[in-house]
Amino acid sequence: MVDIRTSFMGLSLKNPIIVGSSGLTNSVDKIVELEKSGAGAVVLKSLFEEQLLHEFNHIMKQDELTNQYPEALDYISNYSRENNLAKYLDLISQSKKNVNIPVIASINCFTASEWISYASRMEKAGADAIELNVFILPSDPVRSSDKNERIYFSILDSVLKQVKIPVALKISYYFSALAETASKLEWAGAKGLVLFNRFYSPDIDIDEMKVIPSHVFSAPEEIALPLRWIALLSGNLKCDLVGTTGIHEGKDLVKMLLAGANAVEIVSTIYKNGNARIGEMLHYLEQWMVKNHYASIKEFKGKLSYRKSENPAAYERVQFMKHFAGIE
Repeated sequence: MVDIRTSFMGLSLKNPIIVGSSGLTNSVDKIVELEKSGAGAVVLKSLFEEQLLHEFNHIMKQDELTNQYPEALDYISNYSRENNLAKYLDLISQSKKNVNIPVIASINCFTASEWISYASRMEKAGADAIELNVFILPSDPVRSSDKNERIYFSILDSVLKQVKIPVALKISYYFSALAETASKLEWAGAKGLVLFNRFYSPDIDIDEMKVIPSHVFSAPEEIALPLRWIALLSGNLKCDLVGTTGIHEGKDLVKMLLAGANAVEIVSTIYKNGNARIGEMLHYLEQWMVKNHYASIKEFKGKLSYRKSENPAAYERVQFMKHFAGIE
């Protein structure tokens, strides 16, 4: 019998499959079913800073009283935020009462505003850890990369001052020096890094002449980018790494572990194939381990990372000509 247990930020996981933040994890009933299907942990659907601001602004536009009584502004703002937070805290506490796997709270944010203090209340509600999904698209031509990156550290620092439970950052690849930034985030206190979050992808409907969403779910080929960076960073960082995006089958799970990931987060493949996909991926992992004579994940985790690979240059090759034409 092989041992597929792993750990992430000090949390013990019965296996390396974490169901990522999504509509799959927005209710206690769904989370219970995910545990029954074999999930090793869940990341709750995010509490969105953007959503809180949107709801507040929507109320402001609809409520004529705010024009007559400006003092109502603070009341409405606080009520809107507290109402959303209360629902989220209840999801955390009820989930913890009904499942035995780690429950990770998620904050989706782009500023280090005062509402970051909600993190401490998530901890009190029973969250085992917090995942900060920070999304900053470097689209402002007058804002430097340094200013963009400072926001990540400001948010992380604000949350770490509020909680004692481990904090992970789910980040994108939009950094001028990704490896250096990852190291600095670790030094700043991040216990884990999740690579990578997926931004909303716009498309254009040429008949309706409007911008529409595209590629809601990840595609299997998208594994290439997080796989490369997991392999490059593994062994060079002390914090734990989780791979996400493009992980659809059991072989993808094995690849991420070989690259050096502690675990993976999956969402799209469950939407496409149902909860049963979790068990299928775990079965593949177990059969692969038996076939290759591994008794535990520890025996092969990171075996093909940049530092341990017999051909580390493969992870740094960036030009197609060198690969296909054999040009050195």
